[in-house]
Amino acid sequence: MRRNWAARLRRGSIGGIDAVTLENERLRVTVLPGKGGDVVEFLHKPTDTDFVWLSPQGLRDPRDHLQGAPDGVAPFVDHYEGGWQEIFPNGGAPSEYRGARLAQHGEVSGLPWECEVVADSPEEVAVRLSVRTRRLPYRMEKVLRVRSGTAALEVEGRATNESGLALHAMWGQHIVYGRPFLRPGARIRLPEGVTVIPHESAVNPPDRRVAAGGSWPEVPAHGGGRTDLSVVPEPGSPSDIVYLTGFPEGWYEIVGDIGIRVEWDATVLPYLWMWQELGASTGYPWWGRAYTIGLEPFAGMPTDGLAAAVANGTALALDPYETKVMRMRAEVLA
Repeated sequence: MRRNWAARLRRGSIGGIDAVTLENERLRVTVLPGKGGDVVEFLHKPTDTDFVWLSPQGLRDPRDHLQGAPDGVAPFVDHYEGGWQEIFPNGGAPSEYRGARLAQHGEVSGLPWECEVVADSPEEVAVRLSVRTRRLPYRMEKVLRVRSGTAALEVEGRATNESGLALHAMWGQHIVYGRPFLRPGARIRLPEGVTVIPHESAVNPPDRRVAAGGSWPEVPAHGGGRTDLSVVPEPGSPSDIVYLTGFPEGWYEIVGDIGIRVEWDATVLPYLWMWQELGASTGYPWWGRAYTIGLEPFAGMPTDGLAAAVANGTALALDPYETKVMRMRAEVLA
């Protein structure tokens, strides 16, 4: 039954892309089944705070976009509107796995997902999204749920190997934050005991924030001294990416005038990628217009693609016909 109160659900479209909105008294979450199941709105209604970063290039429907010169990065980046993407089975750079060429962050983030309403009552609303990959034999599902009276989104994801062969994958939640929520001086909190692993090279040479790894939050800084990764930097600070691991429990918080807490199963996604694009990258694709930090739970590292994660032993392994289950919760702290 259609409602304008308590938990409610709306089907529609944004820019010609199928969309569904889950809403209650405190939170509004908009998801695009028509484009990767992307979360493009996570709005705390009492303070009118949207936690997702919206890319300056805006939302582009992949079906209507004329490609430029073909490459393995463009399918993701040229249609990247910000927000929160499901990444599977390749994380980061284009890669090749057992003869299958996989593009940047390919392949489910660029596919349309089926959408089924599984709960629609004043107490809770939920949808199940599902998709099959095209180059590897996987089926992905996720149920997104909003309950009345809470400012939280609950997610249960499933990755199923539909073949009789043992396979690998990288599985990640590409969650990024930006203005107006993300501000210089905001604090990032993690459990005690987390280790920082820097990416092997600078993502925007020659500068970067981190020179070497260590214990969270203070690590050796590029150019000498130390840098505190728990403090959100000023615009124009160097770009970088580091990998955080050793989580006794999977959670982080970002806290400023208002905050968010994300919890996940760190036994399935044992790494947290910390991507920092703060305006220093003046070439493709950011052109100095990005001020964003991604805190992305992942199975596998680094951002060099699936073949690299298989080689270093961090890729997710799925036995024949096995299903991996991942649960997450994202809640506003106000």
